[in-house]
Formats: sequence, C-alpha cells, structure tokens
Amino acid sequence: MPRQRDIFVLGLDEANLPTLNAVPGAETYRFHPLLSIGELQEGEVSVADLMSRARAILDAHEGPVDAIVGYWDFPVSTLVPMLGQEYGTRTTSLESVVKCEHKYWSRLEQQKAIDEYPNFGRVDLDSDDPRPPDGVSFPMWLKPALAYSSELAYGVSDMTEFREAVETIRKGIGRVGRPFEAVLDLLELPEEMAGVGGQVCLAEETMKGLQVAVEGYVKDGEVTVYGVLDSINYPNSPCFLRHQYPSTLPPSVIRRLHEVSKRTMRQIGMDSATFSIEYFYDPQADTISLLEINPRHSQSHAELFEYVDGVPNHHRMISLALGLDPASPSGQGPYRMAAKWYYRWFGEGTVHQVPTPSELAAIERRIPGVRIDVVPAEGQKLSSTSQQDSYSYEIAHIFTGADDEEGLRSKFDQCVAALGLTFDETSPGGRDQKTK
Repeated sequence: MPRQRDIFVLGLDEANLPTLNAVPGAETYRFHPLLSIGELQEGEVSVADLMSRARAILDAHEGPVDAIVGYWDFPVSTLVPMLGQEYGTRTTSLESVVKCEHKYWSRLEQQKAIDEYPNFGRVDLDSDDPRPPDGVSFPMWLKPALAYSSELAYGVSDMTEFREAVETIRKGIGRVGRPFEAVLDLLELPEEMAGVGGQVCLAEETMKGLQVAVEGYVKDGEVTVYGVLDSINYPNSPCFLRHQYPSTLPPSVIRRLHEVSKRTMRQIGMDSATFSIEYFYDPQADTISLLEINPRHSQSHAELFEYVDGVPNHHRMISLALGLDPASPSGQGPYRMAAKWYYRWFGEGTVHQVPTPSELAAIERRIPGVRIDVVPAEGQKLSSTSQQDSYSYEIAHIFTGADDEEGLRSKFDQCVAALGLTFDETSPGGRDQKTK
C-alpha cells in the first residue's frame, strides 16, 4: 500500500470534510486543518500574521508536506501559492491568482483575450462628488475590487442610489482592501495597474439573462472545462436560490462558454489549479457576458458533482496539487441532476428551533439524496452571521439529488418543512421569498 499523503487544507471545515473523504484514493490521504475559517475570514485579517501562523503549523508537522490546498476566496486563494512557494508544493503563481481576484485587473486581462464582458471602470472614492466612469451607464453594479460573498456589492439605477452605495463602500472597503494591498506589494505590477491598489471601487454595467457557472482546471498549460451549472436567483432578486448541475442551456451555448473560458484562463496564465467562472447568458440577444473569475473550484458544488458524476470536484484540486491526473468520468453518480439550494431570510431577525446535528442526520436519512447545513446557531441574530450578501441572510444550504427538477424541488420543500425553523422579526420584510 502506498504511503499516506499529508494534505494541509486552509480553512478545513466540517461541511466539506465528508466530500473530501469521498474523493478517489481518499484512503491514502490525511487531511490536516491549516488555520480556521474564523482566523481566515473574520474581521480585518493580516496576511503576514496568517503566514506566520501557517508556518508554525507546517514546521511542527513531522513528515513531508505533500500538498497545501484551499477552496475559499481571499486570503485563502493567495495563501496557497505563497505557502506553496515556501514549502515546495505544487500550485499556480500568486500573480495568476491576483489577476483573477482583483476585479479591475481581471477586467484588463479579459480585454486582451475576449469580447464577452460589460462596460466597466473605476469609481474615485476620494472625490467629493464621485461619478460613474465614462462609458458606464445605469443600471450598474458597484463593487470593491475584492470582497467576500458579494459583500458590499450593490445594484444601482440612478445617482441617488449610486451615491448611497459609494458611501457604504467607502466605510467598509478597507476590511479586505487593506490586507489585499499587502499581497499586491509582493508583485511586479504592470504599468496599467500602477497606483491602483486594493481599495478600489469598480462600476460595471448590469448584465442580464441567465446566470451560469463554468468549472475547470489547468494542467501543464492545457485548460479543461469539466462542468457547467445553472445559477438561478430568487424572483426579482440578485440572490441565489439554487445552483443546478448539469446546465440546461443548449449545447451550442455550452460550447461557447467552454471556448471563452479557455481563452480567458490562457490569458490569466494559471496552471496546476482549478477555477470557476461566472457568466450571464442572454437568450434573447444570444450573448455571453463574463461576471467574474474565481481562482479556485467552488466548494458549493462538491455534492452536486458527487450526486451526478460520482466524484466531488475536490478531486481535481487534490489531484493537481499532488501531480496526479485530475480527470474523472461523468454521469457515474446515483442521480441525473443535483442542486444546492439557499434557504434565505430577507430581513433582520433571530432564529429559533435550530435542529441538533442528530436531528439533521435523521432528516437526511428520512429523505434520500439530501444534505443540510444550517448557517445560524440557535438564538443567533441574523446580522451577526458572517459572509452574507448585501440583500439577504443565508439560513441553510440544502443539497438535493434527483432525476428531474420536480424531484429536486420536492426534496427542498420537504427539507424546509422538516427543519421547522422559526424567526423573531426585528424589522419588516423578513419572510422567505417565493421560489420558482
């Protein structure tokens, strides 16, 4: 039997441990936690401090460090190549990661390879009278160059909303922007990025249509796309209702998404790593627009690939980090379709009657092909939960596998009913919106 490989996972969490242990060859892997989610994402982090803490853990390990991996955004995405360079583990370059994560730099790179992106520009946050950039029209989105889970991202339709959003972004952009600048200082930036920094506000014209995600990886310079998923929002809301795999878009559109993704990632220069790209497809105009590039696969999709293909997408991340073949068969799972649902609350409130782990396990046994993660704790005020978007609070993530969309929805509805969560509303509008 081959020796067990020691794999250090930045931000290893209980929710992802089952799918990590479900990858092919998992019996030959030992997964070690490297820093906690709290250390990595709460408050204003210090990259230097996180590197120091991570080194202490790695240096204390007896035996080889075979791989250092992660499936979260900044700072995890940047710590992986930084630690990889120091400890000799396989990873893409820090520059390629930052070219994805810095939304403005990413747009500049996209301009060099594709035409499928919106009009965009920078907003001067230091101006006494900030204005939309030239060539960017309402409606538009304002967002920091870097943020967690759409935090501080606002859709605006006129100058009043524009000014309100700018003021809110001004107050909060430093929490992630300041530590991001410490990473930018490690790179030799091109002239077009001189003086831009990490505390940048980007304005982009609103894209419309169906939202879709493309997952892939790059190995030895060759870009491979292995999955396309539909991202479906709550009605009249920018908030995700569910991710669904595989996509129901026409094959011709999926082929175009593959090609645009490959051209984009070749330009970025990523290698030995996974990626996830989000797009909009407008069926009326038959156009594709790239929303953003994530320099890591989506851990949100792990169960979906396991349900449909029989292998979680964590397999690609681990294989690339170990220098193994990341390819795997498709359609070998127990279900034809799978979805990750976001049970949300659209207002402030306090949650009650949260099931215990044993009660959640009982629900999962009673309803085959589901997994449930509840986000808030018993009695927690929703505004105190971290990593939320600007419009809602995530109450639970519900994974379902079925042979058709009706089956996916039926299992979601059964899970919501079985959870039996109740809320004390402290502001109006906190009801779960209708889904479709």
